[in-house]
Amino acid sequence: MVGFFEETLNLCVVIGTLCARFLMVCALVMPFAASAQTAPGRCVILGKVVDATTNAPLPFASVVLQGQSSGTATDFEGAYRLEGVPAGVHNVVVSFLGYTPETVFEIETTPARPAVVNVALTEAAIAVDAAEVVAESRATVEEAPLSVRSIGTNEIKRNPGGGRDISRALRSLPGVAAIPSFRNDIVIRGGAPNENRFYLDGIEIPNINHFATQGASGGPVGMINVDLVEGVDFYAGAFPAARGNALSSVMEFRFKDPRTDQWTANAVVGTSDLGVTVEGPTGENSSLIASVRRSYLQLLFEVLGLPFLPIYNDYQYKWTWRPDDRNAVTVLGLGALDDFELNLGLASDTAAPGYLNQVAILDVLPISEQWNYMQGMKWDRYTKDGKWTFVLSRNMLNNSAFKHVDNDVTLPLTLDYVSQEIENKFRAERLRSLGQGWKVSGGVNAEYAKYNNATRNTVFVPEVGGVDVTFGSDFKMAKYGAFAQASRPLLDNRLTVSAGMRMDGAVLLDVAEDLEKPEGDPLANPLDQFSPRLSASWSFAPGWTWNANAGIYHQLPAYTILGYAGLNSDSTSTLLNWGEGLTYTTNRQLVMGIRREIGSRNASVSLEGFYKGYTGSPASATTGIALANLGADFGVVGNETVSFDAEGRAYGMEVLLQQRLYKGYYGLLAYTLVRSEYVQGRDDLDLQTWVPSSWDNRHIVSFTGGKKWDSGWELGARVLFSGGLPYTPVALSQSLLIENWETFNAAIPNYDLLNTERNGAFHQVDVRLDRKWFFDRWSLDVFFDLQNLTGAAPPQPDQLDVVRDPATGRPIPSTTNPGSYDPRFISTATGAVLPGLGMIVEL
Repeated sequence: MVGFFEETLNLCVVIGTLCARFLMVCALVMPFAASAQTAPGRCVILGKVVDATTNAPLPFASVVLQGQSSGTATDFEGAYRLEGVPAGVHNVVVSFLGYTPETVFEIETTPARPAVVNVALTEAAIAVDAAEVVAESRATVEEAPLSVRSIGTNEIKRNPGGGRDISRALRSLPGVAAIPSFRNDIVIRGGAPNENRFYLDGIEIPNINHFATQGASGGPVGMINVDLVEGVDFYAGAFPAARGNALSSVMEFRFKDPRTDQWTANAVVGTSDLGVTVEGPTGENSSLIASVRRSYLQLLFEVLGLPFLPIYNDYQYKWTWRPDDRNAVTVLGLGALDDFELNLGLASDTAAPGYLNQVAILDVLPISEQWNYMQGMKWDRYTKDGKWTFVLSRNMLNNSAFKHVDNDVTLPLTLDYVSQEIENKFRAERLRSLGQGWKVSGGVNAEYAKYNNATRNTVFVPEVGGVDVTFGSDFKMAKYGAFAQASRPLLDNRLTVSAGMRMDGAVLLDVAEDLEKPEGDPLANPLDQFSPRLSASWSFAPGWTWNANAGIYHQLPAYTILGYAGLNSDSTSTLLNWGEGLTYTTNRQLVMGIRREIGSRNASVSLEGFYKGYTGSPASATTGIALANLGADFGVVGNETVSFDAEGRAYGMEVLLQQRLYKGYYGLLAYTLVRSEYVQGRDDLDLQTWVPSSWDNRHIVSFTGGKKWDSGWELGARVLFSGGLPYTPVALSQSLLIENWETFNAAIPNYDLLNTERNGAFHQVDVRLDRKWFFDRWSLDVFFDLQNLTGAAPPQPDQLDVVRDPATGRPIPSTTNPGSYDPRFISTATGAVLPGLGMIVEL
């Protein structure tokens, strides 16, 4: 109880300090506030309006602020300049005869610099008398008429409790699970975190988080700087044919086009990092936007007394060159350097509160170092009826982790892991708009990949105990694919039908000299991975649409699975998982729903039902557990012998009520009902039962909303409720054996009772307050973020530890059970209010 009051007191000190700093910052800016220019007529919005298919400029297009009757029009080059705009946030409506009008939400204007808004309009493909005209900026409306949400940069920045992190902002959307931890694992409709694919301006990036789990995803903080982001299109289903290897979601991130009129900069002191962003022209037809960030998350974790100290750095940039209206070249870069250190100072003070608990955690965590990058180039060549797109990119991940006995570098290693993943990719696409509303697209992709791994580790094998695993692996492989899509409106443009397909294959090219190359090419035939899909959208009443999609999707196993090496039956070293049973994981999906758009109020309501069936999912040959049930922790997933016979399913429904910015108010209410289950294929047929997966939340409710005032104040809140996740109980007697505990320093799960227990439901309330001042040449935004306002503690099982010597922290052998330790449990059901203070300066 004394420790509880001490922790509470320390937390209050942190909150008080941050509040004092907040007041101090406010006091510093108050003298300038009186001179802040927020009067009407000080700001400008400019940009260009073009045809989304051909990139041809659209002259005389109308550009107005939503709610106003007059604005401006584009010139013969499609350019416009809207003057006399009040400082603040506005919705901009762009329209042109014969095209679908588009509303660009939440454009921020300031006297310091013009706001740049470039808009690409699509030819109207719906009957105006059959449905309200609602803007869709996506190029895949026909093939993905449902299960897609778009998020703008302001929605990400202001997300309460999100810390300007895109991954956390996504948790407000339907179908996205809220994992009660500090990690950013993205779990969509009951699928595993490794089932998602990410694209940046059409160029694939392997991961969007720092400290990623190799073979899965996640990490404590996002890698993409929201200051460069224009928006995100989030596909929870109905994936475009051009995007392969995804089972649960595809996320299309769009970096904003760098401004061409002047150089600008902004600096951000966020809740976890410091960042600087610059953008401006680099020539007559080229421009650049770039940013660098450095974390101070390790300082916050040290203040909170956490046993690990994550340190991250990242960079990102976008350079564009548009020599004419027919050509556009984009060069992108994204990279990160991450160090995961241990806070060993916690184990040096034996009199500190929670000393034994900190020692127990430090005994488990490894030290991790990770770096990655992506460099890519895209060339869009526009024609009279569409465009060609060519993409060339390279990405690399270097991941290492090690662990010494008692965290003493002079003692032997219990874990020594180094791995690299390198991918070189090419993709060519052709998009055409034909007569009678036909839209067709197709393309090919090719990839050359390399993977290497050096592992020395000890794993637990049921009925055997600890087993030393030491191997080296190095291979090269090629991947290839082809895709096509076609759509057309029917029934007087009230019904739109889209059909698509893709095929994928892979072959093993070479292995290291000390490995024997496996015989056969089980993944080579692309017809085995044939992936058809069909979508339909019916406008059956004004503002109402019925939408449906059915598809079969495939995903290649992770490199950690493909590269696992060991001795085969004739005692030669080879890639053990590259055999006849190797297969892509297959997911058969069906989604159906209705949607109501209220365009006059920027509001929408939707209801969707979904079903996902998995076959060929990899499962551990040691435990029989589907690897889809793993990945919610740091480390590596799939670095073992597997079978490809696990089956799974996820099904449920989603309800969404969304109010985009309207008269200063915005809000989003989402409810998801989901069941996620797996059955292990190696079980006897009469013993097979569906077991909840590790992502089976069942009920998820999320509300995010707020109010903007013309004075520069903004208040937002987020309320989350989620059902508890299942978990596997501990095999207590095995865990406490001295030989096991000295090897693993952690509990051993009882996989015979896989996910038979369940955590309780949890909730969280986050609040954010912003105040913005506008000056002639710069602007200032100060925000205060309060996560977990109620101090709610996510219900989780107590962590198993052993009885330890209070003076040294070393485990004490049991006097009543020779050969074992006595159990001690650490309560994990603790909640903390996490305040955050940030400041953004725009020049």
